Amino acid sequence: VQLVESGGGLVQPGGSLRLSCAASGFTFDDFIMNWVRQAPGKGLEWVATITWDSGTTVYAESMKGRITISRDNAKSTLYLQMDSLQSDDTAVYYCAKDYQLSNWGQGTQVTVSS
Repeated sequence: VQLVESGGGLVQPGGSLRLSCAASGFTFDDFIMNWVRQAPGKGLEWVATITWDSGTTVYAESMKGRITISRDNAKSTLYLQMDSLQSDDTAVYYCAKDYQLSNWGQGTQVTVSS
């Protein structure tokens, strides 16, 4: 199993980013997928989950209304569109496989700062 995140970077408050997670080594559309983040000096925080068929999406209250999780099963890729970013969103963002968060990528850094 390999999960490779990309798309992070430095963005000003109010800006947007689209994160991607390229998956390989397993049947991507057999599994729910998640985004999780870790802010500096804080613990892991679950961000969003999407079912295998994109039929259900669930979001953390802290980011609800500002993010959209999606997936392209043909490309084995997971996405996270983030809008209206705030300084509190600064974190390393990880994609994680299945309900048990069995596998993680290396993460992509998102820094929100003016």
